[in-house]
Amino acid sequence: MAAHRKPRKRSAGGTTVRTAATVALAGAATATGFDGTGHAEPELTSAQVKAKVDRLYQEAEAATDKYNGAKEKADAAEARLRNLRDEAARKTDRLNSARDALGSLAAAHYREGGLDPSVQLALSDDPERYLDGAEFVERVGTRQAASVADVRKQLREIGKLRGAAQIELASLKSRQAELKRHKQTITGKLDEANRLLSRLTTEERARVVGGTEDRATRSASGAREGLAAPGSTTTTAPNSRAADAVAYAYQKLGSPYVWGATGPDAFDCSGLTQAAYRAAGVSLPRTTYAQIGAGQRVSRSELRPGDLVFFYSGISHVGLYIGNGQMIHAPNPSAPVRIAPITEMPFAGATRVV
Repeated sequence: MAAHRKPRKRSAGGTTVRTAATVALAGAATATGFDGTGHAEPELTSAQVKAKVDRLYQEAEAATDKYNGAKEKADAAEARLRNLRDEAARKTDRLNSARDALGSLAAAHYREGGLDPSVQLALSDDPERYLDGAEFVERVGTRQAASVADVRKQLREIGKLRGAAQIELASLKSRQAELKRHKQTITGKLDEANRLLSRLTTEERARVVGGTEDRATRSASGAREGLAAPGSTTTTAPNSRAADAVAYAYQKLGSPYVWGATGPDAFDCSGLTQAAYRAAGVSLPRTTYAQIGAGQRVSRSELRPGDLVFFYSGISHVGLYIGNGQMIHAPNPSAPVRIAPITEMPFAGATRVV
């Protein structure tokens, strides 16, 4: 019976269509790995990975600084909002007490036959209408008129407070949205850096991110190289506060880097310098771009232990100078708080905290 079947009609472009479809599917298979191999990312040398990872960490730290600045402003807006709401609540309590007193006055007038009961009702339902009532104003004496004026004033004050609270609430929401954007940027950069590092062997990764000796080893090696050691910085630091800040930083060698952290167990770069000077009794701003203006600018040749040293054109990294061209800093998530030469990054300036 197969011999009597009619041959299947083929469209003129059938071959072309099938060929195009085959090519497209083959391309898709290659792109998605359906053929079992896929296109591997180009192999990078350790030096290329290091360059990319360093750039990602720098960009993440710049975003961290923006996050820290936005968080500082968000915290301030939240505190102002809380204070405004507390003040409005206190004034509302006083207003209610004043309205109760006026209500008692209205009731007394009514008992004396001098005031319509609708005025007392207006007091609780519509204070503005009640206070503006011509009949009430005409009937009350001087003392009562002063009470009415006081309630009017309280109503205006509460209105202003509530308006200010709405403005602060809008500011807080804007800052929170900004925080979310910066957080997404930071985590994206760090995830990409981790992805690149995961492609390296353990030995290659150690070379890229640097050593991670413990704090005792670092401190001992620093002392051998002539660095200022804990307890011996007072003679070389410009003041006792700077010496105390350096001593604190030595104690934190080996602590992990965590973006947004200010201690006592983890730090980001500006969080470490802020914590070091906080331990010395000095309050520093939260961000690197604010810390550079928190003291007297000094040149690189004038550096002394305790000076803040800044890096990159955007002032996105800071360390604490300890002498002999060295600093203690919180580098990035791949390395703990450690000692490093200030030549490790592009130098941008220095500040002496006074």
